[in-house]
Amino acid sequence: MEFHPDLLDKLRKRAERHAELTEQLADPEVASDPRKSLGLLRERGSLEQSSRMFLEVTTLIERRTEAEEIVAESDDEEFVALAQEDLEGLEDAEVALDRRIKLALIADPEDERDKVIFEIRAGAGGDEATLFAADLFRMYGKYFDAQRWKVELMEASRSEVGGFKEIVFAVSGVGAWRKLRFESGGHRVQRVPVTETQGRIHTSAATCAVLPEAEEVELDIRDEDLRIDTMRSSGPGGQAVNKLNSAVRITHTPTSTVVICQDEKSQLKNKTKAMRILRARLFEAEQSRIHAERAATRKDQVGTGDRSARVRTYNFPQNRVTDHRLEDSDKKNFSLEQVIEGRLEALVEALEARDREERLRNL
Repeated sequence: MEFHPDLLDKLRKRAERHAELTEQLADPEVASDPRKSLGLLRERGSLEQSSRMFLEVTTLIERRTEAEEIVAESDDEEFVALAQEDLEGLEDAEVALDRRIKLALIADPEDERDKVIFEIRAGAGGDEATLFAADLFRMYGKYFDAQRWKVELMEASRSEVGGFKEIVFAVSGVGAWRKLRFESGGHRVQRVPVTETQGRIHTSAATCAVLPEAEEVELDIRDEDLRIDTMRSSGPGGQAVNKLNSAVRITHTPTSTVVICQDEKSQLKNKTKAMRILRARLFEAEQSRIHAERAATRKDQVGTGDRSARVRTYNFPQNRVTDHRLEDSDKKNFSLEQVIEGRLEALVEALEARDREERLRNL
């Protein structure tokens, strides 16, 4: 087979960029700058596989050229037979390498991130929506446990019925971003609420936003662009929390992004958590601008919280979860009983496969 010229050109450019980055990182001035070197190291790492495969493909092309010349020009029958045998083996190797090249070219360096900020907010539906947000948090918690990921609560706002108006937490572990990025969007539930006396099915909604957590050296946030206010906590937490100005509100003035943290008794801890959330939101917005094809903006990710702006529906009466991004009607429905217990593997794998095929089509 012949490798597609456009794919080879993309692979060659990646290999050249890998060599260029290797040379830059050998410069002591670059190596001593953490902000610059971290980004270059991450980019170089993402190109490592492409560089190796470019060497593989050039080697296979050379072997094929030599074998074809022998078949066409040699008078030695035994030599020709060996060359033909080599050509047959090359065909299988080329097909396998072609697939690997395509997967390498569609790979996103961000997929390797292992830390995310996860936000769940109640949408339309009143108290029932806050209870659904709490159910989502429990569902994801079971999934995180199965993955052996670490979870850190950042901020939570409870409703009077025990649900969550909003909950923000950090998740860290191998594959966290790659597996959780598709959870962003509107989630809708159809069920009979515990407060419903006549057995009527209600529809409520919650929104999820999954943001890759940025390292400090990846994002330059200037102190002069921040307005930091302290205040008394408005939520539960005991007398110590409510009497002290422990809650922190940080406003990033250039983007008008506001983060409030009041879960900790310590003002310093609240400030630290607020900065992590702010950094994640700003980083995600910048990545969305650069990689518009992945997710145009954070607003597009989470939608409005309205019932109609949904990526997934949890239908309790029919024991069914439907992911509306999966087109095949036979493959977009999953057992609600399993999903709500945190068994999300099949759903996540289906979304990853869909994303992979879309990227391959767009090569």
